[in-house]
Amino acid sequence: MSVRGAGEEIRTAVIEWPGVTAHPHRFGGTEYRLGRRELGHVHSDSLADIPFPKRVRNELVTAGKALPHHVLPDSGWVSVPIRSPEDVQSVIELLRQAYDLAQEQRSRRRE
Repeated sequence: MSVRGAGEEIRTAVIEWPGVTAHPHRFGGTEYRLGRRELGHVHSDSLADIPFPKRVRNELVTAGKALPHHVLPDSGWVSVPIRSPEDVQSVIELLRQAYDLAQEQRSRRRE
């Protein structure tokens, strides 16, 4: 099950953030990057995969906001099935969280 147009809705939101670019993902779908860092990728209208530090990943899974990654469950990656319009918004929020973390790390490196 998926939400028709979810991938495009996510793309429209995410590429508006300063510095974010969209690229084809090697396993299909669209990958979002800030510089060379991948913020996550969306497989069509059905699934998003987003990397986080393991601590954050564990918090998201415990809170029910994401699932362990569908292929790499012991990594920091999470997966979010897209089954409803609310899931689309959740994916955008999680990608924003990944973006904010990446921006914080960039700022620390510059200092």
